[in-house]
This record gives sequence, structure tokens and C-alpha cells, in this order.
Amino acid sequence: MVSLVCPVYNEERYIGRFIDSILRQDLPEGQMEVLFVDGMSSDRTRSIIQEAIKAHPFISLTDNPHRTSPYALNIGIQAAHGDYIVRMDAHAEYPTDYLSSLLRYKEELPRAENVGGVCITLPTSDSTKAVAISKVLSSPFGMGNSYFRTGTDNIREVDTVPFGCFSRDLFSRIGYFDTSLIRNQDDEFNGRIINSGGKIYLIPSIRIKYYARDTIAKTRRMFYQYGLYKPLVNKKLGAPATIRQFFPLLFLLGLTVGGVLSLFFEPVRYIYLAVIALYLFIGLVLGSMSAILTDRPMLILYMPWVFLNVHLSYGWGYLMGIIKVMGNKSLDAKPNR
Repeated sequence: MVSLVCPVYNEERYIGRFIDSILRQDLPEGQMEVLFVDGMSSDRTRSIIQEAIKAHPFISLTDNPHRTSPYALNIGIQAAHGDYIVRMDAHAEYPTDYLSSLLRYKEELPRAENVGGVCITLPTSDSTKAVAISKVLSSPFGMGNSYFRTGTDNIREVDTVPFGCFSRDLFSRIGYFDTSLIRNQDDEFNGRIINSGGKIYLIPSIRIKYYARDTIAKTRRMFYQYGLYKPLVNKKLGAPATIRQFFPLLFLLGLTVGGVLSLFFEPVRYIYLAVIALYLFIGLVLGSMSAILTDRPMLILYMPWVFLNVHLSYGWGYLMGIIKVMGNKSLDAKPNR
């Protein structure tokens, strides 16, 4: 049996589509259970799930009074009965062979402790702003070499995957999700997998439809939190997992320190202006290409603005995270809803 663990909070816009995609899975009857762990939703999320439970007894609903994802994941895992655990997100829709494919690759690939697919990031509405956010979150310029977001041609070892599949006994071997991490708990857990000698695989043929945040403010807050918790993850793991995480911080420092130095040193000023011009040029080119493909002229301006928000938010969060970790202060970030 495979147990699907899904943290939820105020997901009424997405939960119906998510449940439908789970009910279409091609696993034999009786081989799946779905455990929703709710952070005390105030919208219709609970009532929608409860209606599904009436028709499908393999679905259950449990409360998460702590309200954050790592607590929800641990509650669900501890209540699960399956030999395999799949961590899922209600913001996504999954292909009918999602679970069967994960289980097959989990058994076939050498030393596979976590396998997952590629996220196809979709806008939450037809607005140009929502389309711009989804384009940025799928772009190598926006996300670096985060292959689960930007895609890959071949099965490859990676440092993290979304909505992955684990053997149940993995948690008894390396522990559960770290409840001190509101964000990046997957990164820290995957880091422990790699440190213990396990492998994480991205399967490009498994494609998940993921709905991005619907406003730039929510996207900015989400990436600030990703940056904020990254230094704590690095501290817990003993080393950074990837190089790409440093680029937004370096970009932020380059803008601020370079801006000050350019006031006093003419050569620095030319370099500073050249870097800014190159950044804007890349954003405008990518925005123009997306504008042509989608017939949305405003993407030319929206996409550079979203790129800037994502990079600076992550970089600022990372800087604040370093300061707080070094000062042994609480990160104190509320989850982005």
C-alpha cells in the first residue's frame, strides 16, 4: 500500500481538482490511502474533504494545530499504514500513472530513497500578472539549475524533487521532517538522504501540473521565506547543498555594495551599470519572447519585475537568515498562505 500525505490550509480553490486527480490514479483498489492533515482551515477546505470521505473511505482528515507543513507531514507519516509514503501538495494535479510510476522507479533505480517528477508551473488565473509569475518560476534565469522547475531530458540525480516517494522505513533510519523549518524542510530532509548515502532521482516523464502563487506579493513572501530558512538548513546539514542558492544573495550584495562603490570609483560605476543593463536586457528578452508566444505585450514589463522580486526577496531572506542564525535568533517567519 502507498500512503499519500497532504498538508492543507485554506485550499478550497484547488482541493477539488487535487482530489479528482488522486481518484483517477491507476493503482489497484485497496492499494492507496489519502491522509489530509489540515492546519485548521477557515474556508471550505474541510467540508470539501469531508464530502469526499463519505464516498471514499480510504480518505481521512486529521487536524494540525501547529499549522506548519513539517508538523503536518510528520502527523500524516506517523498515522500512515503504507509501505511507501508520497508527500503531496493540493496546489497540484497529478497524471493518472503518477503513483504507479513513482513506485516503479523507486524500485528500479539504484539506491533510490526519493523519486519525483517535473513541475509544469501554471498560472492560477488568466491575468497577465499570473502568467508572468508562472513563466518566471519555470525559467532557468529565474530558478537557476533547479531541474524540477525548469525540466530535464533524462533521468538524473538531483538534490531535491517535489512531492517525492519514500519507503516508510526511511523515516526510522534518518528521522522525520524538521519542525523548526517552516520552509525548506524538504531540502533539509533530502540533504539527510544524500548524507546517509541515498540517492534522489528526477524523472522527466512524470509531469505534475503545479499552480503558482496568484500575486507578486505572495510570491515575494514565499521566496523571502525560502531564503530565510536556507542558512539554517545549511547549518543543520553542515554544508550548503547547492551553489545556486548563493546567487540571489550575491546579486543583492552586488546591487547595494556596488551601488555605493560606484559613487566613488569610476571603473566600478561602469561595471555596475553594465551588470544592471545585462540583467534588465535578459529580463526584457525573456519577457518579449513570452509576450510573442502568448500574445500578451505586458509580459515584456511584468516578467523583468517578477524576476527582480524573486531574486531580491530570496537574497534579502538569505541575508536575514545568516544574521539570525549567527546570532542564534529565532527566524520567526509565518508560513505563506
